[in-house]
Amino acid sequence: MVTTSTSAAPDAPDAPDASSSPVPHDLPGLDPSWSRTVTVEDTGGVPRTWHYLDNGVEPVHGTVLCVHGNPTWSYLWRGMLAAAPPGWRVVAPDQLGMGYSARTEQPRTVEQRVADLGTLTDALGIDGPVVTLGHDWGGAISLGWAQAHREQLRGVVTGNTAVAQPPGDHGPPLIRLAHLPGFRPFGCVATPIFVRATSNLSRPALPREVRDALALPYTGAARRTAVGDFVADIPFAEGHPSFPFVDALAEGVRTLDVPALLFWGPRDPVFGERYLADLQDRLPQAQVHRFEGASHLVTEDAPRYADLVAAWLTDLDTAPEDPGPDPAAAVAPSDGPSDGPPDRLWSVLEHRAEDRSPAIAAHGTVVSWAALSHRVSELAAGMAATGVRPGDRIGVLVEPSADLTSVVYAAWRAGAVVVVADKGLGFTGMRRALRGASLDHVVGGRAGLAAAAAMGLPGSRIAVDAGPPAVRRLLGAEHDLDELARIGRGTVLPPEPDLDAGCAVLFTSGATGPAKGVAYRHRQAAAQVALVRATYDLRPEDAFVAAFAPFSLLGPALGLASSLPDIDVTAPDTLTAPLLADAAAAVGATVVFASPAALRRVVATRDQVSPAQQETLGRVRLLMSAGAPVPSALLRAVGQVLPAASLHTPYGMTEALPVTDVSLEEITAAGAGEGVCVGRPLVGVTVGIVPLTGTDLEPDGSGPVTDAEVTGEICVRAAHVKDRYDALWMTQRASARHPGWHRTGDVGHLDDEGRLWVEGRSAHLISTADGLVTPVGPEQRLEALPAVHAAGLVGVGPEGAQVLAAVVVPATDGPTAPAPRRRGGSLGLRLADHDLAEAVRGAAGVPVAAVLHADRLPLDIRHASKVDRTELARQAAAVLAGRG
Repeated sequence: MVTTSTSAAPDAPDAPDASSSPVPHDLPGLDPSWSRTVTVEDTGGVPRTWHYLDNGVEPVHGTVLCVHGNPTWSYLWRGMLAAAPPGWRVVAPDQLGMGYSARTEQPRTVEQRVADLGTLTDALGIDGPVVTLGHDWGGAISLGWAQAHREQLRGVVTGNTAVAQPPGDHGPPLIRLAHLPGFRPFGCVATPIFVRATSNLSRPALPREVRDALALPYTGAARRTAVGDFVADIPFAEGHPSFPFVDALAEGVRTLDVPALLFWGPRDPVFGERYLADLQDRLPQAQVHRFEGASHLVTEDAPRYADLVAAWLTDLDTAPEDPGPDPAAAVAPSDGPSDGPPDRLWSVLEHRAEDRSPAIAAHGTVVSWAALSHRVSELAAGMAATGVRPGDRIGVLVEPSADLTSVVYAAWRAGAVVVVADKGLGFTGMRRALRGASLDHVVGGRAGLAAAAAMGLPGSRIAVDAGPPAVRRLLGAEHDLDELARIGRGTVLPPEPDLDAGCAVLFTSGATGPAKGVAYRHRQAAAQVALVRATYDLRPEDAFVAAFAPFSLLGPALGLASSLPDIDVTAPDTLTAPLLADAAAAVGATVVFASPAALRRVVATRDQVSPAQQETLGRVRLLMSAGAPVPSALLRAVGQVLPAASLHTPYGMTEALPVTDVSLEEITAAGAGEGVCVGRPLVGVTVGIVPLTGTDLEPDGSGPVTDAEVTGEICVRAAHVKDRYDALWMTQRASARHPGWHRTGDVGHLDDEGRLWVEGRSAHLISTADGLVTPVGPEQRLEALPAVHAAGLVGVGPEGAQVLAAVVVPATDGPTAPAPRRRGGSLGLRLADHDLAEAVRGAAGVPVAAVLHADRLPLDIRHASKVDRTELARQAAAVLAGRG
């Protein structure tokens, strides 16, 4: 028997309390026309009245079946109903006993709930294609329905759900608390503690009206009976009646060979990262997107989830049955600097296994090529023998050193993926990055392993050195490097990983938002090494100083002896000219890699070098500086420290480095322009511009062009461009919106001679009533003023009507010390005096509405060079509004 109604849910005749209220018509975000009821006989032949939401799309191309968990209801899915792509019907039922569906006489088990859902979809005529969408324990039920309806299934999507307890996990603490016999009747049924606590998990707090709407169907103890029953039915041990069914359901998930999407709130105290890793293991084909900052109610904390799912559904519709080769792989090896298959990252080590000359000098220790080669081989074999498997992820918490280099190359040789997030992210940023990287192992010194414990990182532990047994036990280290090397001696090395296997996840600096994990394959990393070697004509007799963190590990792959300055490489502005000279002397360096912040400090301390150190620096033939734009004045000053060096500044990013290159001579020849001239694209690299339109911050629908003097987002294609963003499917999709191209997020233009000029970040464009303004060009003109040391241009006000505010740090007499390396804090903003303000307005070239004096500009921690214009705009707006 089936009867339906499009009105709000009536009292359920079979409910123990016949007082259920209709769904109110004024709930935030809920269209009353979506609310329907249907009466269906359950598997026992008892009529049950269901309440469900239905967007009523016709004709139906496919159906999204949304299943809520406990203690929520279909209201959870209102965003999905609103965002559904054309042709996709969205149906979101209230499970029996929940929401505004009928209350039942007896508790419903998970098995019954899966069967209940099947009777409902039959009654509603849902016959495929169907994509299931579940949250919390609704995810398990939706996946149970998926296994029972394979012929109708098109895909599965879940958010913050679980189907099993991962090994070593004892279950979510909050659910185990609610599972206690004494607490469950009181906290789940007699009082609304459990109901209200669920919506209170969100940070920032949800609006009161939304929290009230989520709790509305559970206003009395009789209406909360199923909330307690649902908790009681969660099996934590084999003796639980539902354990066999749930265990079989969990194993059955592995057999779902349909497209899958997992979206996640990483701050979830209920289902933590282990549950995401478990689902990824069961659904290896799944795309993953983590919504930074979101908690358990990810659909509320990150309402963008609906756009994510809609985009994924759209891709399901448009993806060909045989997608063919990846467009991003369209750059053939012959397009780059080297023909034929690329060398492996450890090839030079194999070739120089008997070479006793220095390979690495760090912190007073010199390691030969032979010693490094043997160490890497032994560690790789030892890793494989002790459980490191191809594709395993190894979090590396080792200071830049010979040990770090050995660990990374050994991991690569063993087929593992190294995960690197440097200290410049700060403890919180590193914790967020590494916890989200699904680590299998962690390698670290004592401080690194202690930090891993404080961060709650998963995975086995490998210590750099043994240390006292008590300390090793405390840190949970199963092995140390010497032990791995002993195990590896005489052990056959594992097979070499395929060129298309993953090799690294490198986290961005976080200077323009939360750090993103950038995933590379061996083929792309090898292409990067070949491009760097060819671009700068690096020869075996060269040696280099690695004072820039991204290049500190490239020495063995490039075949160059490398020296690490006696500083923290993640604090580049601590490098001095004497320290640079000492590092160069250790290996006879002819090449220097250094960031702009490091170079500023080197220039400021150049008078401290001895004659011998001056002679050493005079042998450097090449300087490369990257990480942020390098002013020509700084390069000229560096030329006095390194008088024989050709001074170069490559342009690129963690996702693709290098992209272009420019020398000081080329910068001088280019002259002043709108932005920073970063040179011409390198061999095998194509740069395109996606034009910006009007006052729209988003590029228009056209693809990249190479026309001169077109301003827009800079896009890159090359063999060494990243494989993808890790666990950020939506971000990756956006960055690769134009097939084969990576959208950099930078804005600029190509000039008539094919040179690229960078004008700022797309996130920092200023949207005025007269159009978009890019900040870098005006900032450069202001910094050319004698009275200005540094400048930042930001927009204040609503988008489309922003006014320009120039924030300047006045010049001082004598050399200016580097800005403090800190995030937050007051910048000391106040209105500039009349003379300075007039000079700024006259030089900017754009209509500046306000000029502010600052003690400093906010800089990123990793490079100590990039201006945080978002923070600058926030503080400028506060001061101009009288709140500063």
